[in-house]
Order: sequence, then C-alpha cells, then structure tokens
Amino acid sequence: MSLLVVGTVAFDAIETPFGKTDKIVGGAATYIALSASYHVNNSAIVSVVGDDFPQETIDKLGKRGVNTQGLKVKEGEKTFFWSGKYHNDMNTRDTVDTQLNVLLNFDAEIPKDYRSPDFLMLGNLDPELQLKYINELESRPKLVVMDTMNFWMDIKLNVLKQVIAKVDVLTINDEEARLLTGEYSLVKAAKQILETGPKYLIIKKGEHGALLFNKQNKVFYAPALPLEEVFDPTGAGDSFAGGFIGYITSTNDISFENMKRAVIVGSAMASFTVEKFGTERLETLEEKEVEERINQFVSLVQFDIDLVAN
Repeated sequence: MSLLVVGTVAFDAIETPFGKTDKIVGGAATYIALSASYHVNNSAIVSVVGDDFPQETIDKLGKRGVNTQGLKVKEGEKTFFWSGKYHNDMNTRDTVDTQLNVLLNFDAEIPKDYRSPDFLMLGNLDPELQLKYINELESRPKLVVMDTMNFWMDIKLNVLKQVIAKVDVLTINDEEARLLTGEYSLVKAAKQILETGPKYLIIKKGEHGALLFNKQNKVFYAPALPLEEVFDPTGAGDSFAGGFIGYITSTNDISFENMKRAVIVGSAMASFTVEKFGTERLETLEEKEVEERINQFVSLVQFDIDLVAN
C-alpha cells in the first residue's frame, strides 16, 4: 500500500517553559512522514524547501523509506520559517515570526509512482494547494485525510469548505471545531461538520486525548498518555496524523473499528514527539519503543467491569 503526504517542510524556532531552540527542522509534512514511516514502508512526500535546507535531513527521510523526489529544492530561496513561544500551560502559544519564503510559490510535483496513491494525507497547508493536489491525482485514493487550522478558517473559509467536502477524514483540534461550526458542544460540532462531506472526524484535545466520530453517530475516545515532562508540543498533531494514516495504510482497513486502533497509534506517536524539541525524538525511535508505547495506550482504554450486582 502506498501513502502520499503533502505539506510543509520547514524551519522552526521554539521557546517553551523548558527551554528554547535556535532554528531546527519542522513542518507538518516532516512530522507526518517521519511518524508514518514507523508503520509503512512505501510513502512519498510533496513539499518545497530552499537551498538552505540541510541535505542531511532529506537523507534521513530517505533512510526511513520516504520517497523524497517530490521534495523540491529551490535554488537561491529560503525555507519556510516559523517561530513561536509557548505559555506555561503548553496548550497556548504566540507566533513570534513567520517567513513564508518558498511557500509563496508552492509548485512541487507529485512523484510519478505516487500519482495514484492508495492513501493521501494532506498536512496543514493553504486549502487552495490541498485542493490542487487532490485534483492532480490520477485516481481517487481509498482514503483522503486532511488537517487544517484556524488561520485558514479566518482567511480562506470558502475554499477550505470545498476541500473538506472532498475528503474522507478531517482532523482538527477542539478550538477549531468550535470556530468552524459556532457550536461549543463538540458532539454538535461533529455532527455539523460530518454533514458537510467527511465520513469521519477526529477532534484533537491535546493533553486531554482525541475523539473519533463517524456519520452513524459512533464515537470513540482515546486518552492522552500522562507524561512526566512535555518539552515541546510543536508537531504533536502532525505526528498523530502520521501515526494514524501510517497504521491505516499498513493494515489497508478503513473500517471504524480499525480507525479506533489507528487513533491509538497516532496518540502514541504524538506522545513521543513532545518529549524532545522538534523532530529529534521521531528520528531516534526504536521499533520496540513504539510497540511498548502503543501497549501503554491500550492499557489505558482496556478494562473489564461487572455491572451485575451480587
């Protein structure tokens, strides 16, 4: 099974209560591809970077089995850069600086062998570009998953709704679900969003886990793993998406029951990401660690209870 990932590859500079970094590798597609690579070995990435982006990082993606032919390096241009500072609760942050650079002309091409992918993951990106790449595919994937954010809801809501109508799974956080619908209740918000096209909706709640909804009013909740230390939440949502679509691709099963398993896998991958700054943790994971972490999550949601009074 093949997976195509479209999104940003970038530089970040991050400050949290636990420390700060200078320029490090980030970007939605980077986190997604690295996270998915622990579950699928046939994937490709579509993005653009400047000639300031390290070849070493591109090589690392390749070693993880990610096809980088669709990662366009633009000579004489700079890579997208974002800088942010997290508040003490680690759930809110302020953007310090954004430099679009190569994102002003995102013209990467889909690799020839991935124009009919089995699965498509659209990372957070301009919805016009998300729509463009959906339309460029030669055949409809078995599952199309997209992530987005409040920024696009504020400035490109109409085209964003067009993309949402074309995908199978939408992943957003709780704040974005409320912004998109005007509903405070996440259950009401989910129903409203599912009426616009997607078959499934995932609402991420950060340290409070994630909710999976479908059109048949089924709901699944996966808790977040309690961690002693959270160094950097940047990329956690993208790592979740990568684990989710990576597992779906590896199992080739798009049933609601299997998506519940994929949510657990995604949650496990996100929990690794926050333990270090940037992509550092995802770059150094061992397969055994992934298996053990997933089992930890399983133990959080599995239990027996006898409701019959003695």
